[in-house]
Amino acid sequence: MTGLVYKSTGSWYTVKTELGTTYECRIKGKFRLQGIKSTNPIAVGDYVDFELDTKSDEETGVINKIHDRENYIVRKSVNLSKQTHIIASNIDVVFLLITIDNPPTFTSFIDRFLVTAEAYRIKTVLLFNKVDTYSEETLLEVKYLAHVYRSIGYECIGVSAKTGKNVDKVKSLMFDKVSMFTGHSGVGKSTLVNTIEPNLDLKTKSISSQHMQGQHTTTFAEMFDLSFNAKIIDTPGIKGFGVVDIEKEEVGDYFPEFFKLKQECKFNNCLHVEEPKCAVKKALEKDEISASRYRSYLQILEGDEQHYRTDIWEKE
Repeated sequence: MTGLVYKSTGSWYTVKTELGTTYECRIKGKFRLQGIKSTNPIAVGDYVDFELDTKSDEETGVINKIHDRENYIVRKSVNLSKQTHIIASNIDVVFLLITIDNPPTFTSFIDRFLVTAEAYRIKTVLLFNKVDTYSEETLLEVKYLAHVYRSIGYECIGVSAKTGKNVDKVKSLMFDKVSMFTGHSGVGKSTLVNTIEPNLDLKTKSISSQHMQGQHTTTFAEMFDLSFNAKIIDTPGIKGFGVVDIEKEEVGDYFPEFFKLKQECKFNNCLHVEEPKCAVKKALEKDEISASRYRSYLQILEGDEQHYRTDIWEKE
């Protein structure tokens, strides 16, 4: 039988067939010996083949094949630096939720995520959440950030689960698609999803006032069928996002505004750092490229994971 993985808890996978029947499945041990460096060889969104386990008294299955993935979102594993963690696969659109100060989302995090999404050809929409809670000054920061990313080509939407602002616009982008919602803990993913589809009733928690950080309400990715012909993957809150499997020479290609200028650089293999007659550095000097984006680029080149929490609000 073939099915779609809706939920993964590490050892068991909830798989749904085309007929709508769900089975709890295990994975054959040999999958872990095939050179897969990921901590989770199977991810939510994977299509798999499985057979019913005749040795079990309950109707469970054993997965024996993973279908080729169209794409996936991957990051460095939290505790195992040499391994990766696949967050989800076969995604049509990712909604990256961003909050300014409740908790803060840093541009270094945004840019790392966007680089990975670009590398795997996944459309990303930036959702600036909780806009109903912001002061005039903070709203100006939202508008500035939205301007930076819109000028690159990313769609940016200000949303509020409380007032319903632009919720219908988000729903229209989800129609007939598999969407993934992600961001830091506390940015309001579950609350927004509950507003989009109240019947789901995902768990929500308040922000920790001590550190202004969200408390984890989701501990694993899970897919849900929605009432308006759409699927959604809800993910755990992500603290840091390590870029993996991208060579230094390729990083600039996943910054769209850098890639556009690449042909104007003197050297074909220009890293946009110390090379002479670099079109990207020239554009940076003219304020045609965001300084925060260039900083993120340098941090990824350096492989410095400590820059996750660089203050995005320092003056450029």
